[in-house]
Amino acid sequence: MGNNNENIISFQFSVKFSSFQRIKKVFLSLFFSFPSSILALVLLLVLSYNGSRIFCLNLPFSLESDTLFSSSSSSSTSSLMYSVKEDIPPPSKLKTHLPLVQKSSSSSSSSKVLRKAVFKIFKPTPLSKQFSVRAKEFFHGTSNSSSSYCKLRFFMTWISSLDSFGDRELLSIESVFKSHPNACLLIISASMDSKQGLELLQPFTDKGYRVLAISPNFDYIFKKTFAEAWFDRLRKGSVDPGEVSLGQNISNLLRLAVLYKFGGIYIDTDVLVLKNLSKLRNTIGAQTIDLETRNWSRLNNAVLIFDKKHPLLEKFIQEFALTFNGNRWGHNGPYLVSRVVSKMGTNPGFNYTVLPPLAFYPVDWSRIQSLFRSYGTGGRSADSKWYTGKLNQIRQKSFALHLWNKQSRSLKIEDGSIIHHILMDCCIFCNNSSVSAL
Repeated sequence: MGNNNENIISFQFSVKFSSFQRIKKVFLSLFFSFPSSILALVLLLVLSYNGSRIFCLNLPFSLESDTLFSSSSSSSTSSLMYSVKEDIPPPSKLKTHLPLVQKSSSSSSSSKVLRKAVFKIFKPTPLSKQFSVRAKEFFHGTSNSSSSYCKLRFFMTWISSLDSFGDRELLSIESVFKSHPNACLLIISASMDSKQGLELLQPFTDKGYRVLAISPNFDYIFKKTFAEAWFDRLRKGSVDPGEVSLGQNISNLLRLAVLYKFGGIYIDTDVLVLKNLSKLRNTIGAQTIDLETRNWSRLNNAVLIFDKKHPLLEKFIQEFALTFNGNRWGHNGPYLVSRVVSKMGTNPGFNYTVLPPLAFYPVDWSRIQSLFRSYGTGGRSADSKWYTGKLNQIRQKSFALHLWNKQSRSLKIEDGSIIHHILMDCCIFCNNSSVSAL
């Protein structure tokens, strides 16, 4: 009986094995009967899928702008609604990077090198240590000089090299004195505080205009503000400077701290001053507005007019120190002032004015090229009408014009263009040929 069971089991196994072998042969014959092109396509799809999974790039920002503040804070007395968006910069400015998977042995040494480089840039020098004394003498005069007290103070910052301070930056200086011949302009810059920098400014001083470049003493400028502790951590390597130009971010902070300490008017070096600004106080300009609500949607920090120790400036500096992000363009500049003002609303005690875009930013950066083109008599009547209307609008209603140098520096100023006419209005050392050559 036992032998019969074993024979039955052996027979069943043999039948199943034979069936499996026949199925295998059929499958293999079908597989190899496919054309080689189909097999190659299948393999290519598999490899593509694996490749996309392994080598995908993660952008350090969202491709969709996040709305930071869609309405005023519940604690604010403001009934206005603001929308502040941190847009992605122009495509040419985008930077992608892969996040670090693991720390390498060289990461600590790289950090030390970076820390030393940052420390070297901001290390006090004999000139910078004299900042407070020189600034006081410049604004108030001395007993040994004929200079009088400076009632209207302008500030610029220049963190870049002296070689990049060109004709357009000099035209910005010209525009300041064309509208304010008795004002003082202090350029806070280590590179401009040199023999070569003095030579660049000499044509102005020879005509009696009061302009001076002084190396910044960051410890003095940031002292007793929220910037003081932040800057100390930066020098010690505790703050990641990020991928955005550190000079740009330092300039964003420096303008706030200087106005907080001295009070006055700050302008970027790519801003042309068109009218006298002496009657404006505690003012910031909107870059864009919401077409439906007519409220501002974004502010800009290229023009700032504030009294000494204004509380809104203190809030700006505090926001910089608490939310600094060196990897996101504009986060510590235009978007910073937008965030703070959006939170403040019309808070009592924070007396300030937000002017419409036409005041300082009559043309957005994305359309600035239209001001550099000439609209001759042979052009379309619609273009000619726009040209005349825009030129008259800027001349009559704008206090200043931001040239957005990053987008316009490579553009040629065509004869008869809007910019050509504006420059002829606000320059001091100018003629048609020199303006057209810019």
